[in-house]
Amino acid sequence: MSEKDFRCIADSVKLGKDVRIFQFTNLYGCTVGDNSKVGAFVEIQKNAEIGKNCKISSHSFICEGVKIEDNVFIGHGVMFINDKYPRATTEGGELQTEADWRVEPTLIKRGASIGTNSVVLSNVTVGENSIIGAGSVVTKDIPDNVIAAGNPCRVLRKIEKK
Repeated sequence: MSEKDFRCIADSVKLGKDVRIFQFTNLYGCTVGDNSKVGAFVEIQKNAEIGKNCKISSHSFICEGVKIEDNVFIGHGVMFINDKYPRATTEGGELQTEADWRVEPTLIKRGASIGTNSVVLSNVTVGENSIIGAGSVVTKDIPDNVIAAGNPCRVLRKIEKK
């Protein structure tokens, strides 16, 4: 079997030039920019945007409403959330549909790095070139050019220019 036999890439996916997608992935309705790499066991949902020159490591989940700008690193097992108050059913007890909730956006700015096993909540922006430490839970905006970590994620220090 070829590598393509274990990838689910819907016709609705927009792939840039030289994108590499590894086995056991599920992509639908999303955009992946030029020269980006998507690792194994990654799901990228509709209306998610991945910029150019990004690395999305294995076992990560990028849901609808997430925008990842150019040159971003997403570590292994990073999870994004697009609803702060998820429910399975409506007040009437019926299973929810897309009409029953609103996508809450998340923005990861250019050059940022999100560490392994981090969780990034909705309505959050991670600043340009910032680094989020492994295992962090990002609950609020993180400014540009900082190192932040923890649960909840807090700014530890500024990144000094080289």
